[in-house]
Amino acid sequence: MTALGVVFRPQLPPERLRAVARAADEAGLEELWLWEDCFREGGMTTAAAALAWTERVRVGVGLLPVPLRNVALTAMESASLHRMFPGRATLVVGHGVQDWMGQVGARPASPLTLLGEHLDALRALLGGERLSVRGRYVSLDDVGLDWPPEAAVPVFAGATGPRTLRLSGARADGTVLTAATSPDGVRQARQLIAEGQKEAGGDASRPHRVVVYLLAATGPGAEARLRAELVAEGLGQAADVGVAGDAGAVAAAVRRLAEAGADTVVLQPTGDEPDPEGFVRFAAEEVRPLVP
Repeated sequence: MTALGVVFRPQLPPERLRAVARAADEAGLEELWLWEDCFREGGMTTAAAALAWTERVRVGVGLLPVPLRNVALTAMESASLHRMFPGRATLVVGHGVQDWMGQVGARPASPLTLLGEHLDALRALLGGERLSVRGRYVSLDDVGLDWPPEAAVPVFAGATGPRTLRLSGARADGTVLTAATSPDGVRQARQLIAEGQKEAGGDASRPHRVVVYLLAATGPGAEARLRAELVAEGLGQAADVGVAGDAGAVAAAVRRLAEAGADTVVLQPTGDEPDPEGFVRFAAEEVRPLVP
């Protein structure tokens, strides 16, 4: 069964999150996703608030930029969320936007090396291990969590390029793909993830969840809002990316991504979505029944 979610876009002020999260919870939406975009809301603070304000909806942070974060801090905050809200948090780490990382003096010479070291250390710390490592970017001296998660938790990576997708297959439990990903792009990503699993000596058939964002618009002016967003994101000529229309049209686009290999599809409203609460209700009450 394909899971369905919606993004709370950080173009909205943080004080709007409570109403959107509660609308998602009450409507029966499966997943609410948040972003840690510079220089808007913090991912962990908004995730903790959304989880505390709700009872059942799962909350994902996709993604936490690793250049901004010491891995021990990522592990501490992640473990706290998993212990306070078992089974309801999904955390994703990734490169972040390199121009933003440069703005804060945190742009690494090798983003791929940093992400790999962060993933290895984060998974080990969340698994209850005590680590002493000295890598190019991650350095830990006898570090372990006093309060690791009580059960195994998956760690996801955000990925776009081939090398990062292979890295995610080798060293993460799941992968998050951007809204620039078409169904063919999902298939290609699945192949690269499997190659990474194989290269790392793992089983390419091992479950590895793939989450993909789908830019979506509905209601009055939906087509124009979608087109403007695609052009602004440099995707004006992209094929089979984004969808505008009613629940049937959106559900059909979700099904195409699921058939290509997506386990979770997260609807990404346009940055100027006029009714965020109504959008999550639309996803849960109108689109969800049309997605197997």
